[in-house]
Amino acid sequence: MTIAVIAENSSGALDAIDILIVLAAVILLFVISYAFGREEKDTNDFFLGGRRVPAIVACLSFVATEISALTIVGIPATAYSENWEYVQFLIGSAAARILVAFLFIPVFYKYNCTSIYEFLRHRFGPPTQLAGSIFFFVTRLIASGVRLYAACLGVALIMGWNLAQTLLLFTIISIIFIAFGGIKAVVWAGAYQAIVFSGAGIVLLVYLLYHVQGGLASAWQIAAQSDRLSVFNLDFNLNDPTTLWAGATNAFFIGLAAFGTDQEMMQRLLTVKTRRTSQNAIISTIITVIPVMCIYLAIGTLLFVFYQQHPGVPGPARAKEVFSHFVANSLPTGLKGILLAAIVMASIDSPLSSLSSSFVTDIYRPLIKRAASEKHYLLISRASVVGFGIVLALIAWACEPVENILWFAFEIFSLTGGATLGVFLLGVLTRRGNNFGNVAAMLISTLCVAVLLYLTHSGRINLAWSWLIVIGTGITLVLSLLLSGIGKNPKKDLVQRGGVV
Repeated sequence: MTIAVIAENSSGALDAIDILIVLAAVILLFVISYAFGREEKDTNDFFLGGRRVPAIVACLSFVATEISALTIVGIPATAYSENWEYVQFLIGSAAARILVAFLFIPVFYKYNCTSIYEFLRHRFGPPTQLAGSIFFFVTRLIASGVRLYAACLGVALIMGWNLAQTLLLFTIISIIFIAFGGIKAVVWAGAYQAIVFSGAGIVLLVYLLYHVQGGLASAWQIAAQSDRLSVFNLDFNLNDPTTLWAGATNAFFIGLAAFGTDQEMMQRLLTVKTRRTSQNAIISTIITVIPVMCIYLAIGTLLFVFYQQHPGVPGPARAKEVFSHFVANSLPTGLKGILLAAIVMASIDSPLSSLSSSFVTDIYRPLIKRAASEKHYLLISRASVVGFGIVLALIAWACEPVENILWFAFEIFSLTGGATLGVFLLGVLTRRGNNFGNVAAMLISTLCVAVLLYLTHSGRINLAWSWLIVIGTGITLVLSLLLSGIGKNPKKDLVQRGGVV
């Protein structure tokens, strides 16, 4: 039976088997959460898991956090409507992981950080720590709202629900899941989630290859003729974000910011016992993430081939819906449930734990209530999970007009990612800097990047968005150095040059 016949006979509705598969996947998630998230006695358990998480579990959880529903839905859409030039980003991303392993992780372990912004307090003082944490809140809330929207978009199309219903479901599940088990539940469940959506991707890829008319050779020919297999864009055009030079450079800086200065990603790596184990875990993600990314790129290409071979089969209304549209309307019973479970699994790993840890460690404990008991802080941690869950749902609701959700997420991250990365680099690479200069530089840098982004989108200047985080990092570093002589920094330099201890 060809895909065409399957597509024509599909009603798009979920059968009982599909629903049972999804329910079984979600129930197993909660079983894992209960098994590994019990007996949270203090914030060290809730936010770091007592640093007793195995390295392989931390590695897979890191992969699950990086490959969210935004990846599962957005990467096939990019390959479907464009090509494979996203691979260029993986080159810069791999280099960034190696630098993070040897530049940032050592200082985080040296100061036994629960929140990585504690390092900024040790290095500069509380004002810089507070600024770094607030910038993280803004960046992570908006970027994660986009990720949540991507997940809800996929599930809503497959289930036949509206966006509000899907948002409500994911928000409730995420709040219960994370508020109960803390980071141990998140990390162990993340490993399980990574296995689910990796396996589902492989199954769908094999299914598409088996059903494409003419097999791999025909698919390759159709994709090549339509320029869907382009991997490297070697044009020396700095204003094109898809060139090797712009894409790899952007990915390198975004990788440094996302993996090294973002609590959402780094929190997973701080749950293992030693610095060396943490370094091995992040380097191991290079060989686990890239194959999964390529699987979903290949799925996007084969979806393009499918709709080219069968012009009579109704396609998606918008490119960003192609993955979910195909799952809903062209897959048989059972496989549809597996792919829906993959999207659901990739969606529940939200940033609520990292947002809560940064709020309690960087703001609530030092500024609002210093001398409370661990029981009190644990209660506030769980309450903040609920609050941030509601805020995320509202942001996701506002993302409906976004077209290319993958690139939009990168743009949002670039707004404040450069400012945060700049001040962290200042801390580990130099002996200079003070609170006044750091905070002023971060604010000015973010404002400059926001203006550049606006001018680019309005057509007033021709600048690839991929340079925004590079520019933001440079502005922050230069201004912090220039302003380091203004005012006094109460903190002496506590970090060896280069960050290696």
